Amino acid sequence: MNNKSVTIAIIVGIAFFLAALALGIAFYQTKKPVKTVSVVGLAEKDFTSDLIVWNIQYDVIENDMKTSYTKIKEQAAIVKEFLQSKGIKDSEMDFKNISTDRKMDSHWENGHWVERFVGYESRQTVRIESKDVDKIEKVIRAISELYEQNINIDSWNPEYYYTKLADLKIEMLAEASKNARERAETITKNAGGRLGDLKTATTGVFQITAPNSADEDYSWGGAFNTSSKQKHVSINMRQTYYVK
Repeated sequence: MNNKSVTIAIIVGIAFFLAALALGIAFYQTKKPVKTVSVVGLAEKDFTSDLIVWNIQYDVIENDMKTSYTKIKEQAAIVKEFLQSKGIKDSEMDFKNISTDRKMDSHWENGHWVERFVGYESRQTVRIESKDVDKIEKVIRAISELYEQNINIDSWNPEYYYTKLADLKIEMLAEASKNARERAETITKNAGGRLGDLKTATTGVFQITAPNSADEDYSWGGAFNTSSKQKHVSINMRQTYYVK
């Protein structure tokens, strides 16, 4: 074999060796375990509702349908005047359609149930929605004044909402994300490593409850308390980072 052939053989051998080495390194890198750290960040905040929804209902019962309807209309005028006198605007009131039905009474007689016609019952619901929460709460406390005018009023518990919920969610997500990263950095630093890029991030559900409410259940779908004016919101975020 001449010198030229020997040189070519050596070059080919080195090329095969380098290719095999590169494949080995690549295989090792793919099998090398990737170091990661997973944390859960949390954000919490107390806030006050800025919208109140309140429903009231009144009814009358008369033997004649027309009389029943006429009286419920008269009561509607009294209720509206009362609400206006308390500072509630027309735009904050929604008088629903009047409904009139035959009212029957059932009682046990001679071994079987007997139904008796009582009269025609007319009823109407009024929905009050306002951003002036304190004003509506004062009216709720004064609703008994309508009893003095022979109005059979039924007042429902108010519901409290927050109109800036979308902005609040963005704020809370940012805080939960920041909290998660801070936790990941602390864990990684204490372990002698350095935090790398974010691998995955999963947002939890919003839980809106009454503050300091030990008996209020959290829900996988997210709790949304409407019975308390003061509210507490929380959200968590799970993040996984690469570790260098």
